[in-house]
Amino acid sequence: MKKNLRAIIPLMLVAGPLLASDLGEQVAVSGTEVGLSTMWVLVAAFLVFFMQAGFGMVEAGFVRAKNACNILTKNFMDFCVASLGFFCLGYALMFGADKVGLIGTSGFFLGGVESTTSGVPTFAFWLFQAAFCGAAATIVAGAMAERMKFQAYLIYSAIISAVVYPIIGHWIWGGGWLANLGFADFAGSTVVHATGGFASLVGTIILGPRLGKFNRDGTAKAIPGHNIPLASLGIFILWFE
Repeated sequence: MKKNLRAIIPLMLVAGPLLASDLGEQVAVSGTEVGLSTMWVLVAAFLVFFMQAGFGMVEAGFVRAKNACNILTKNFMDFCVASLGFFCLGYALMFGADKVGLIGTSGFFLGGVESTTSGVPTFAFWLFQAAFCGAAATIVAGAMAERMKFQAYLIYSAIISAVVYPIIGHWIWGGGWLANLGFADFAGSTVVHATGGFASLVGTIILGPRLGKFNRDGTAKAIPGHNIPLASLGIFILWFE
């Protein structure tokens, strides 16, 4: 027994530090991966958030001067409302636990969620998803510009960001029934843009054209934007995104 111990002890003295060194390197690599992934997700979130500026400039440039302040305020407020709605209710509906595949049922107010999601801190992941939620909400501002009351627009923003967008997102990105069927939407063409686009279509059908858009004989009358350079700046921002 003593001979075995004498043979094992030197091996432990040599292998112990090596194993500890390897373990330390693995922890360092793992921490580096998490840090780089988090930084990448945050940069992507900031870029998506910057789309709000692009939408705001495009819409403000293409409306008449008297409505520029109104449309910009809507762009400011829809992201504020979308962020609150997605924090309180939307994130849970989109990424919460679900046995049926229709709607999430956990994580309201980000309570009880895991500390990490998809390999990054959950709060970073939430910020990235909230930026997309705001982008979906703000699409309607341009489609219904110059003919929607401000209060009604805020109510719409709350509904689409807290309920409509998260449920559709759950079906595709949250492991819902469409995801289980193999549906893939890598860049948000369906989850973000189609959702905002169809909401815009419904709104424009209900509201109709802008006052003064058509003459009495039914012919269309041009209503030019008041600031084309501003609209062009917005187009370049969205193009960059």
